[in-house]
Amino acid sequence: MPRLTTYAKPALAMIALAAILAAGCRPTEESQTMTDSAAKSDAPPAAHAGRATQPGTEPQNAADTAPASTETATFAAGCFWGVEAAFRAVPGVVDTQVGYTDGHTENPTYQDVCSDTTGHAEAVQVTFDPAKVTYEALLDVFWSIHNPTTPNRQGPDVGSQYRSAIFTHGPEQEAAAKASKERLTASGKYGEKPVVTEIVPAATFWRAEEYHQRYLEKRGQAACPSG
Repeated sequence: MPRLTTYAKPALAMIALAAILAAGCRPTEESQTMTDSAAKSDAPPAAHAGRATQPGTEPQNAADTAPASTETATFAAGCFWGVEAAFRAVPGVVDTQVGYTDGHTENPTYQDVCSDTTGHAEAVQVTFDPAKVTYEALLDVFWSIHNPTTPNRQGPDVGSQYRSAIFTHGPEQEAAAKASKERLTASGKYGEKPVVTEIVPAATFWRAEEYHQRYLEKRGQAACPSG
C-alpha cells in the first residue's frame, strides 16, 4: 500500500519522546517494592491461563467504543514503560498493552524475563485504527524513540529482553517493516553502525503484570526514572 505521509508527520513529532528511553527504566525503589509484593501474591502459573495472546486473536475495545476496524502492531524498543507511553500519544492508537513475547517459557513473570534466561523481549502491543494512522507511521515512531544499533541494550538497560525488534502480524507488515529498515539504513543516519533490529513473525504475547500497564501514566511521569 502507498505510504501516507500525512500520517507520518504527527508520528515523526514523537521524536521528542526519545528521552523516555534514553533515561533508562531501571526499577526505582517504589517499583521494586511493587514487584516484590506482586511476586509474593502471584498465584501458581495455572492462574495466568488466558492472559496469553495468540497472534491474530488480540483483544479489542468494547463494541460501543471501538472503531469499525482495528489492526495490531507489536514492537520492542527497550524498557516497555517508555515505549508504551510513546505509542499512546499517537493519534489513531486505540489501545496498548505491555508484555513479553518471542521467548521459550510459558506464563513468564517480570522477574523471569529480567533474569535474561527466558528469551522474551519486553514489548508493546498496539491496537490502532488504520483509517487514522498507518502502520508505516507507527514504524516511524518506533525508529524515533530508541537506538536500533545497540544489540540487547537501550541506555542503562542491558539484556536480550531490551532488544530492538518488530514482531509482524502478516506479510504486509513484514514487507513494510523490512522496507522501513532498509530506508533507515540507506539514510546513513547511524553512519557505519548497522541497524540490528530483528523483524520476525509475532508470537504468543504474554500480558505483563497489571502494575506495569500504563506505568508512567499512573505516576504522572513523562519519562522513565534515571539513576
